[in-house]
Amino acid sequence: MRTRVKICGFTRVDDAVAAAYLGVDAIGLVFYPPSPRHVEIEQAIKIVNALPTFITVVALFVDEEEARIREVLERVAVDCLQFHGDESPAACRLYGKRYMKAVRMQDGIDISVVAQAYHDAAALLLDAYHADAKGGTGHRFDWALIPKECALPIVLAGGLDVTNASAAVEAVRPYALDVSSGVEIEKGIKDTAKMAAFLEAIFSFK
Repeated sequence: MRTRVKICGFTRVDDAVAAAYLGVDAIGLVFYPPSPRHVEIEQAIKIVNALPTFITVVALFVDEEEARIREVLERVAVDCLQFHGDESPAACRLYGKRYMKAVRMQDGIDISVVAQAYHDAAALLLDAYHADAKGGTGHRFDWALIPKECALPIVLAGGLDVTNASAAVEAVRPYALDVSSGVEIEKGIKDTAKMAAFLEAIFSFK
């Protein structure tokens, strides 16, 4: 099975369209104001409207108010939600949308317990723990913390780039990889050559 790829943190229309034509499976839009990759609804609409068909749009939230999430869903054509904070399973289920729950990996995390709690999630997204940031740090975590078997599909994030993408697939065998800073010129500004190289590394992996 081919490993899927999500590129997260788009802020420019041209970058997202370029990723789509390079073959990315999903794009991530960050609706978290403290993030340097945050997009307002109006810009998100422009990005989504420019995409060709068959690209999954993922909206990322961090402990956001229900009213704000519903506003985004009413105005932006979102396929999947990504909850990157401390949202409870009940909070993730409010919107009748497929969702991923992010887990900030560190010693003591029992993925089987998390998978049971969020049993109806489309996937668990495993990212590096950082005390002051909720994702997009460019830091990698110890992949040995990931169990060999999980009841839910695993999306691997955290410190990925073209130099370790193939190793990540070989070591973890995730359903998908999620990259952000590893394909950027600067935060929120994607590099087409880096995106192409990352995708080629995954698509050519045997």
